[in-house]
Amino acid sequence: MARIRVHTVIDAPPSVVWSHLEHIEHHVDWMTDARAIRFTSRRHHGVGTTFDCDTAVGPFRLTDRMEVTEWVPRKAMGVRHVGLITGEGRFSLERRRGDRARFTWTEQLHFPWWLGGPVGAFAGKPVLRRVWKKNLQSLKAAVEGA
Repeated sequence: MARIRVHTVIDAPPSVVWSHLEHIEHHVDWMTDARAIRFTSRRHHGVGTTFDCDTAVGPFRLTDRMEVTEWVPRKAMGVRHVGLITGEGRFSLERRRGDRARFTWTEQLHFPWWLGGPVGAFAGKPVLRRVWKKNLQSLKAAVEGA
């Protein structure tokens, strides 16, 4: 299993950051590894929302199937990965001094045997951490530039 946590502080209140997060279909605008998002449920936000995310990291391409399991406006969004890669992910927001937000992204992912299982998870962890740190930089720039 790969356990990964990245974070950044964004110069905007959690409510403003949330306004960027709550629109799942726009995550492709700041996630470099997300190519397309297709909802598979009638819901497009909130617990129970399901969607497929076409994902690319280097030469690896897959469709990541997800279900929203937690939805606390201005605080947290959690997902369960139910496709080829399984596990759980969570975005959380904490208010910081100066009306800023600390954004934390955590993931616990299980890799399938054809991606190396636990060895693939160990090898992929630093790559995914770099990709997600870059994603947070993109989100930070989008929120602060809005």
